[in-house]
Amino acid sequence: MMLLALGLSFAAFTALSLAMEKHQRELQRGSERTPLWRWLGWGLLALAYAVCVADHGWAAGPVLWLGALTAAGLLLAFGLYPYRPRWIVPLAWALPVIGLAATVVP
Repeated sequence: MMLLALGLSFAAFTALSLAMEKHQRELQRGSERTPLWRWLGWGLLALAYAVCVADHGWAAGPVLWLGALTAAGLLLAFGLYPYRPRWIVPLAWALPVIGLAATVVP
């Protein structure tokens, strides 16, 4: 479940960054900025929170959610944006799917 939360957090931060004009120009050339990215980002953050709380309870779930947010944010801000910005959008699609597959398959 933690891999799913990490994938959802990464996808959420990617969606929130696509709501910003600067990152929209970097990642998706020729697309218009829409408020849909912002809503999608916040929804994915809420879903990641729900996954962590459902898996670890109210005592440890929020702490693990903050850890997933930190790891996803560090990967995005210090790893991919400066060096490999073209990998961000495909990873935002792939990581939640990989996390879901790791959760479903024992």
